Amino acid sequence: MSNPVYGKTKKTSSTARSGSASPLLWTLSTGLTLFLLWSSFQVALFNGQLLQFEGPIYWALVITSLLFIVWAVVYYKSISLESQQDWLKLLVLLLPLTYILSLISAASHYLAVNMILIQCIYAMLFVMTMSLLQNKQINHIIQSSLIGIAYVIVGYGLLNWFGAFSFAGKLVGWFSSGVVNGVYNQAIWNDANGPRLASVFQYPNTYAAFLMAFLFISIFSLIRTKKVYKQLVHGFMLVPILLSLLLTLSRTGLVMMPIVFVIILLLLKPAKQILWFIYLAISGIATIAILNPVNTAGLELQKQFSTGLATKGWIYLITASIVVAIINWLIQRWIAPKLEAKFQAWGKRKGASLWIPLGSVLLAIIAAVLLLGTSVRNILPDSISTRLENINFQQHSVLERLTFYKDAAKVIADYPLIGAGGGAWTALYEKYQNNPYVSAQAHNFFMQYLVEVGLIGFIIFMAFILYIFYQFVRSYLRRDESERESHFVFFILSMTILVLSLLDFNMSYVFIGMLVFIGFGGMAAVIEPRPVKRLNLKVSPSAARGIYTAIAGVSIIVLLIVSVRFLQANQYANTAKEVAQTSQSFEEIKTVLDKDLAIRSTHSDSLLTLSALYQQGFEQTQDDQFYMAGVDLLQKGLQAEPYNKSMVKQLIQLYELKGDSDRAYALQKEYANNYIWDMEWYEALISRSFDLGYQALGQGDTAKKESYFTSGLDAYQHVVDGVEHLKTLPEGQLQGKPFELTSTMILNAGKMKYMLNDSAGAATVLKGGIAEDLSDATNREIARWYLAALTKDGQQDQAVYDKLIAVAPNEADEIKQIAELSF
Repeated sequence: MSNPVYGKTKKTSSTARSGSASPLLWTLSTGLTLFLLWSSFQVALFNGQLLQFEGPIYWALVITSLLFIVWAVVYYKSISLESQQDWLKLLVLLLPLTYILSLISAASHYLAVNMILIQCIYAMLFVMTMSLLQNKQINHIIQSSLIGIAYVIVGYGLLNWFGAFSFAGKLVGWFSSGVVNGVYNQAIWNDANGPRLASVFQYPNTYAAFLMAFLFISIFSLIRTKKVYKQLVHGFMLVPILLSLLLTLSRTGLVMMPIVFVIILLLLKPAKQILWFIYLAISGIATIAILNPVNTAGLELQKQFSTGLATKGWIYLITASIVVAIINWLIQRWIAPKLEAKFQAWGKRKGASLWIPLGSVLLAIIAAVLLLGTSVRNILPDSISTRLENINFQQHSVLERLTFYKDAAKVIADYPLIGAGGGAWTALYEKYQNNPYVSAQAHNFFMQYLVEVGLIGFIIFMAFILYIFYQFVRSYLRRDESERESHFVFFILSMTILVLSLLDFNMSYVFIGMLVFIGFGGMAAVIEPRPVKRLNLKVSPSAARGIYTAIAGVSIIVLLIVSVRFLQANQYANTAKEVAQTSQSFEEIKTVLDKDLAIRSTHSDSLLTLSALYQQGFEQTQDDQFYMAGVDLLQKGLQAEPYNKSMVKQLIQLYELKGDSDRAYALQKEYANNYIWDMEWYEALISRSFDLGYQALGQGDTAKKESYFTSGLDAYQHVVDGVEHLKTLPEGQLQGKPFELTSTMILNAGKMKYMLNDSAGAATVLKGGIAEDLSDATNREIARWYLAALTKDGQQDQAVYDKLIAVAPNEADEIKQIAELSF
């Protein structure tokens, strides 16, 4: 077979572009489908509650590695290094390699290693699907499977919305890590906005990205398929998907939806563009018609289940879906062919595909104005209407995201070339944050990727995906219309999720990442197989097979060993957790933890549990062996996890138990810059500074006293500056965690000023802590030292004095004694 542009192409095996498929190929595609179905219910968010999520990740690595072995057997004879596609299968290995490189400066070795393994899963899926999806039958099966899995997830989410929590939990509880106490955890996500549909993702915005991708895939499939039953199925699912999208209350989804829609339309002929509008409009009208009763029913069913109310909700949904399916089928059967014929000549004109997308932009603007600026939005439920009303650039979630991106830029400036390793944002954000928000994700996949792998890794990744998109679109535009649609589903899938990931952390979900890389593989499968002439490399097929087999073989062996060992470590960690709940035996618990840490020495959960055991042993026996073992364990842990706050706190506690106040203080001070908005951390640091400085004062060590007091006052000033900075936040931006001057901070800072013979400064500090309620001991002490400082400076505050004496008459003598002290 020859190509009129690129000349002869290499021969392909029967498993490549033909319609037939060998038994091994069927086995591989079936295994991949089942793997995706299993993965969709695992909620493998790689940097959440680590012990809960790491098991599914390692299982996913085992399964992917085994599937890759089958792929190698099937495609061994067709491996070569002649075309661009061949080199892509090799160059994808650069993605995990950039994460391996970032280990050099990793902020968390544990999270970085996990991310390397996840990137290996993505790379193997890309290589496998790139080959598999060249086969017409397998391509059809995998596309159908992806769509089928999406429909299952949509149905599963609505089961939970209509209150069938126990039934939904039983359906998947036998294999899903997401089921807790018989219920799928956070399938309905509750926040200040009320219940929000999240289905298997436990996060509504990510579910919205998933729904949007498959909403457009469903419309595309409805138009493309010729089979009546498939048209009815796809048409039926449009209302449940749109309804679910609205029930997520995702503003990100609603804002980005027109952008994604226009991008897709640009690649379609005018007739199909019109059909997309029609189907979306019909399903949208039907969804709005049932939205209020379905939303109300769901809100009530979250509080108390009622069979009658749930049935009513399902009837509304199913009826609307059936009506839309029939209408859409009729349009597809009778009107679509006429549209195709009518617009056939127009579609051949240059730029014909631009007019309708440009018109859709205008329609989107009109719709936005109506929904955001008029009473039209009142046709929507209050929860959705309120979310729409709050869409603006001064809305807190927008301002917070902008802050995340600015803070990410600070991290990038410190780790510019190779990044700070996988999971770096989670480990580092407290050090760089502008205000005390809590967000283990940067809410922008690309910024987070840049933080993790630096400019080198980011350039490689962007070059990789932009090349695939460019070559896919190029190939798509050059191919006949009957052929170009065969892989368009994969373009929609990857493009939609990546566009929405500009404003959220969808790619932190391993399942979502898998879908995106499968999409990359599907797009790469149709790249025209041009030979790579510019490299001028002549690699024989046998040499290419040898190179690829050697690399893949070594990698798979390593990955299988690592994944199995990590699974063992995870099992030991979980067992230790269970044993600790039922047993008081030190040795029994320690034995299991030692097995885990022998495999992964920095397994945080087990390391912290074991160090807590050593601490308890020391508290009960005062045996220094327990103390030294605990200190050694935590110090080694901090070498690999230098930003793990729990380890630092536990080490400080151990030092204090031993009476080693200086080391505890030094550690508290050393790590203060890592947690710049932790109010409790600074309160403890200021208190320790005063206590140790006061001890030095008693011992007559003036130099030490001044050193401790100066450090304490620096910490106090940090809090003062922070409080002032928070006043500059935009009006709509939430501060996050509390960060303020506490009475304890003010008291200790005032005392330190006073004992440094700065009575005027002490009075200024202490005045800020004067409270109305002087029955509180700390408040009285602040007033006492404040009045003493004024007295020493030749001033007075009669109002505060009278109020204090009225509560505690003996304070007059205390004030006089303090005022007479000299330091």
